[in-house]
Amino acid sequence: MIVLEVPVRAEACEPETATRATGLRDRLITLLWALPVPVLAIVLWDRGVTGGWRLPFGIQMGFLPTPWEVGRRLVDLAVGGVLDDSYSGTLWLHAYASAIRVAQGFAIAVAVAVPLGIAMGRSRTAYRMLEPTLNLIRPIPVTAWAPLALLIIGFGDRSTIFLVFLAAIFAILLNTIAGVQAVPPRLFEAAAMLGTRRSRTLYTVVLPAAMPGIVAGLRIALGLSWVILVVGETVGIRVGLGALITQAREQSRTDLIVAVMIVIGLAGFLADRLLMLVIRLIAGRRPLLP
Repeated sequence: MIVLEVPVRAEACEPETATRATGLRDRLITLLWALPVPVLAIVLWDRGVTGGWRLPFGIQMGFLPTPWEVGRRLVDLAVGGVLDDSYSGTLWLHAYASAIRVAQGFAIAVAVAVPLGIAMGRSRTAYRMLEPTLNLIRPIPVTAWAPLALLIIGFGDRSTIFLVFLAAIFAILLNTIAGVQAVPPRLFEAAAMLGTRRSRTLYTVVLPAAMPGIVAGLRIALGLSWVILVVGETVGIRVGLGALITQAREQSRTDLIVAVMIVIGLAGFLADRLLMLVIRLIAGRRPLLP
């Protein structure tokens, strides 16, 4: 009896392997392109401090801490055991408190701005009624609201969350309105030809088509939330990244100020990546993102 052995072909597995390899290569290339700028910035920073450079706007780099001093402070903030002062190992406590405040203010802004933006984008009557008032309030700086928030809300988390909400809502609202108004009319015509009910066009047509604009607004608003957080945490709050900067300013600890600034930048970067991950998980394979 003759047994014929049919060779197993591995072509079916090759596309998946090739896709993973391509994705890994793209990430590596992206990292390599991104590295030179921060490395150059650190080198110039170190040279400027040691050389006492004077920059435009009267900036005197001789008063700044060196990258090495800031690095030591970052390590001490995170794990302790380096400088052993009252701030050692407290980073995660401050970062967690700030992240909770940002998440709450941002979530409230999303819950208000997205439905309101959709309504204003779809209804000309709602747009005409609300647009003048919103554009009258929008130019008022969030920092101008801070003293009023302390008076009408009081010290503590709620005033900070309110300021974060104000910082985030208009970016989400305006981008949602623009995204909804930019939905091509032919999509509604195609949905009607396919028998889609008018009540379902919001989920099947409007939201998918407007999603790139909404996502852009969410990302801008999340970044602004971290910016305003420092303002909200400067008064009446003892735990938080903004409060940490205030305490460092009062004690003239420039290394702590710069270290916390770096932490806020990293927190904003990670929050943006987490937001995009959540949106991609919700979107699945649907082409909702640019």
